[in-house]
Amino acid sequence: MKLIWHGHSCFELGTEAWTVVVDPYRVDAVPGYAPLHLTADTVYCSHEHRDHAGREQVSLTGREPAVQVEELHTFHDDQQGALRGESIIHIFSAEGLRVAHMGDLGCQLEPEQMEALRGLDAMLIPVGGYYTIDAAQADALVEELKPRVVIPMHYRTEKFGYDVIGLLNEFLALRKDAVYYNANTLELSADTPAQTAILAYQE
Repeated sequence: MKLIWHGHSCFELGTEAWTVVVDPYRVDAVPGYAPLHLTADTVYCSHEHRDHAGREQVSLTGREPAVQVEELHTFHDDQQGALRGESIIHIFSAEGLRVAHMGDLGCQLEPEQMEALRGLDAMLIPVGGYYTIDAAQADALVEELKPRVVIPMHYRTEKFGYDVIGLLNEFLALRKDAVYYNANTLELSADTPAQTAILAYQE
């Protein structure tokens, strides 16, 4: 399964048989990122904020994606959604692999949600804080759930991201298994070694 990071929280998941896009951002919604022009079988959005709900940036194929999807309803803040509403975790299952896109998770998970997230092959997790869980909270969640591959998202660098969210380095300082890629794509298989994968943004 290919995992392609298109910046911020936008990922493309799929194979030659199917493709889905998760949380595409709208034009000019996130500083530093170029407009998206993607093609997929379908689009999933964790919530309706501009930086996650750019469905119009994705052309649909009309195919039915060969993937099972489970939704876990969470909150965008630690006050039961009072500040920013709800957010959805999407768990994608195909070809014996399970990948969770954590959306704009901003709260503690319920015990049954934690159980649903065990045994993941990959977790795409926000780490920037302010709008979501921060680096320390993300690291603690990873240590508890132990996904095989962790890919951080929703963070800031010197070139892109919201000023109020944290730098990627704040999360990496807590991880001892970072692997840096010169591309925005990770080929996930049953043999992919455990790691925190740092994908490179490419326009």
